[in-house]
Amino acid sequence: MPRNRWSLFWPGLLISILLLAGIVFFYHEIHDREDLGRVENRALDKAAQSSRIAVRPDPAVPSPLPSTSISLLLIEVPKLELASQFMRVWRVSGRNMCGALREAGIEMSEWKAASMRNRSYECYFQRIYQRDEVRPLSSTFVKVRGDEMGDILEIRAKIIGPSTDAQGRLAPAILRIFEIIVKQACWHDFEDTLASIQNLQNVEYERFGSYLSFTREAGGDNNFNFVLGLKATSSSQVKTKTYFSTERWLAARNSRNVPANLILADRLGPSKSANCAQ
Repeated sequence: MPRNRWSLFWPGLLISILLLAGIVFFYHEIHDREDLGRVENRALDKAAQSSRIAVRPDPAVPSPLPSTSISLLLIEVPKLELASQFMRVWRVSGRNMCGALREAGIEMSEWKAASMRNRSYECYFQRIYQRDEVRPLSSTFVKVRGDEMGDILEIRAKIIGPSTDAQGRLAPAILRIFEIIVKQACWHDFEDTLASIQNLQNVEYERFGSYLSFTREAGGDNNFNFVLGLKATSSSQVKTKTYFSTERWLAARNSRNVPANLILADRLGPSKSANCAQ
């Protein structure tokens, strides 16, 4: 029995020593790796600090301002031909409206100030065909009213005892006045009202910031009043109208010398007919 115990003792002791040595080696390896990680972290922190110091600007040296370019879209005057895509506007000036009526044989006066102290401008046509001692029995009156910038504010007409055909329709010579006015305004959706005007029927049309009215006068069975004008009814239409108003933009004679200024659009072009292409 003693020999058997000694024979088992030495192998067990050897195994215990090997296990202990393995455990010591394992913990030593883990410790070395942790130390290496700490060293690497310190190195990275020092590199980051040095890079911050390197890129820090010198407060004594002023930093250059970044170069900026202003888009021409921000300084160009609003194009009036584009305004009709957002709001109803007159596509023709008062002067050109009067000229178009004159070209059609309607003896409109020249576009001029209503009076010496009045800033409103106008042109008009009036013809009395028949009258008694008190008032006209048959007459036609047309007035285009605007401002000194050439903008039309309103167009009015009054016909008394108009000539009609056998079907009671308005005479072509008088109907031609309203056809020219509606055509020059370039408001195509208003052209449907011409049929009612031709048949001397009341029509009141208001759409998209503008209005047209052709009504029989109360108390006058054969008297008719016509009105065509603008009417901004919503806040968005008012803002759009304000934006496209050239009175809010600066005028410059030479845009090359003063790029920030704006060129005032030529609203009174040589043509007497409105361009309704857009």
